[in-house]
Amino acid sequence: MKIAVIGAGALGGTFATLLARAGHEVTVTARGPALAVIRAEGISLTGAFGGTRQYPLALERLVETPQLTLVCTKAQDAAAAIGDNARVLDGSPVIVVQNGLDGVRTASALLPCSDCFGALSIMAANYTAPGQVAITTAAPTYIGRGTGVADTVTRAWRDVLSSAVPTVALDNFVGAQWTKLVVNMLNALPAITGLSVQEVVDHTGLRRVMTESMRETVRVGMKRGVRFGSLQGLGDGPLRTFSRLPTGLGQVLPLRLRSRMGDVPNLGSTQQSLKRGQLTEIDYLNGAVVREATLAGVRVPVNELLTALVHEVEARGVPLSTYDVLERFAALRH
Repeated sequence: MKIAVIGAGALGGTFATLLARAGHEVTVTARGPALAVIRAEGISLTGAFGGTRQYPLALERLVETPQLTLVCTKAQDAAAAIGDNARVLDGSPVIVVQNGLDGVRTASALLPCSDCFGALSIMAANYTAPGQVAITTAAPTYIGRGTGVADTVTRAWRDVLSSAVPTVALDNFVGAQWTKLVVNMLNALPAITGLSVQEVVDHTGLRRVMTESMRETVRVGMKRGVRFGSLQGLGDGPLRTFSRLPTGLGQVLPLRLRSRMGDVPNLGSTQQSLKRGQLTEIDYLNGAVVREATLAGVRVPVNELLTALVHEVEARGVPLSTYDVLERFAALRH
C-alpha cells in the first residue's frame, strides 16, 4: 500500500520505518538536515521493535495522493503541515498520530473531503539525530474516532497498521484522548528540570506536583462531561476514583506509569523538543487543560504554572533546578 507519513521526528520516523519494513511503499516528508540525511542514509530504528534501516522516499511535501496518510508532527505544527499537503491529501484517508485534543478536528477542518481518524501512541521513542530513532518502551498504537464504538473502517485501518506495529481499534476515542492527556502530564516536569521521567517520578516533591497536575486534568474532564476512554489499564472509573484520593495516595498513578518504562531514561517528548532547540507542544498538553478549565469555569493553578515554566525554559535555553521548581509550586499554596 502507498502510505505517506508527514513528519520525520520520533513518531514519524518510527512509523515510516516500521511500515516500510512491513512491505508498504512509504513516502515521508521532512525538512532541513533531516531531509538530506534520510535521502542519503534512510532512517535507522533501534530498540524495542528491533533494529532496522529503511529507505522511504523523502520529500519536502507530497506530490501525489497516497492511499493512507499518517500525520506525525507536533501538535503546534499540524495545521501548517496538513495545509502544505492539502492539495493532494483532501479526499484520501488521514490518521493523525498526535498528543492533545485537537488533531482530528484540525485535519477534518482542513481536509473536508477526507475520512479522518486519530491515533494515540504510547511507545517511548527518542529522536537521537536526523534519521535516527531509538524505541525505549514498546507499546501498542490505538486508533479510533468519535465517542462511539469503533466502526468497520476504523478496524480496517487498524489491520493495515498492525502489519507494522501492534495496533488496537478503540471505542470512545475522544474519551481516550483525555485519558492520554492525563498520561501526558508526565512530560512537563522533565522538560522543566532536565531530568528523565523516571527521575522526576522517583523524586517525592516532583512526583507530588505531577500527581496534582493529573488530578486537575481528570477533574476538568469531568466538568466538561467527558467519559474517559480505556487506555493503558486506565479508564473512566479508575480515573474518577483517582481524582477523589488524597494527593499522597494518588501518587500511585505516576508510580504505576513509571513502572512500565523500565530503566532506560525516558526524556519525554517535550524535553526532546527543547534539546533540539524547538518550541514544545506544551500549549496542547498542560495548556489544553488550562483552556478546557476556562471553558468549565474552574482554575487549574498547577497546570497553569507548569505551562508557564516550560515556556520559561524555552526562552532561557536551560532547565530550572529542582529546588527552584518546588519553591515556585510552594508559593501556590500560600
